[in-house]
Amino acid sequence: MSDFFKQMIVVILLSSSVLAAEDSKFYSFTVKNAQNQDVKLSDYKGKVVLVVNVASKCGFTYQYEGLEKLYKDYKDKGFVVLGFPSNQFFSQEPGSNEEIQKFCKLTYAVDFPVFAKGDVNGENAQPLYKWLTSNEKFSGRISWNFNKFLINRKGEVVNRFGSRVKPEEIDSEIKKLL
Repeated sequence: MSDFFKQMIVVILLSSSVLAAEDSKFYSFTVKNAQNQDVKLSDYKGKVVLVVNVASKCGFTYQYEGLEKLYKDYKDKGFVVLGFPSNQFFSQEPGSNEEIQKFCKLTYAVDFPVFAKGDVNGENAQPLYKWLTSNEKFSGRISWNFNKFLINRKGEVVNRFGSRVKPEEIDSEIKKLL
């Protein structure tokens, strides 16, 4: 085999390992839970994950019900919803972390993890959201509350859905990944 082909094989192998590392970067993030404690997203390694920016006083808040249904239907098969409250859209998430948790539990019986409130856009965006919105296929600012990112078991972003896409509309995509 010529030196050229040997070099090409090395380049291909290195490129694929860099891509694999980038794909699994999801697991490298640490986020804050509602009690301001660190949670490693590597805790969700091997699961299908739906990351959603949520708000309590939004026209799409009713989607908590659909998100909880998805979570209950598929959690035993390796699926989880991760909610990230944000107050960046017309102050529709004004409460404290404690108030947000109480609202989610009492109003929608939410059992999936809802993390600490934080920014999803701009300079102060959470690192996870900076990464999600810079993803090559699904890049761009978060347009409103209840944007959703679907992550496969390898930690790769496989789809992004806007606020108007109801949780039940992505049921079949989740099933394919499970």
